[in-house]
Amino acid sequence: MTKKDIVRRLAAEMNLDQSLTKKIVQRTLDMILETAIAEGRIELRNFGVFEVKRRAARKARNPKTNQQVNVPAKNVLSFQPGKNVANAVIQQHPLPYPPGASGASASVAGASGAGASGAGASTAGASGAGTSGAESS
Repeated sequence: MTKKDIVRRLAAEMNLDQSLTKKIVQRTLDMILETAIAEGRIELRNFGVFEVKRRAARKARNPKTNQQVNVPAKNVLSFQPGKNVANAVIQQHPLPYPPGASGASASVAGASGAGASGAGASTAGASGAGTSGAESS
């Protein structure tokens, strides 16, 4: 969904002109950004928290040349979803079974102690990979 889609849906639901709705949506987004920059944090109840966080300088490697590269410190805008948002996402998009496991065998494996730790290790590895990819962007 794009901002344009949001404007169209909101204008239709609220019976407003699209140009006015576009101004309202844009100003709302601008205010969220301005507040996050000025105050370092903005909390939207029942939605989540936007917060400016400092990423420390670090050393990385260029995968093509294997040469060490210094990555400078930087500020990033992070989002921590509220409980309502996180629960809604989990309900709408449940995690798939681990690769190679069928639905029935995953249920049985999940009930045993060994299967549960195996699934947890797989999940932790996947989330760790996503984190490192986000930091390098």
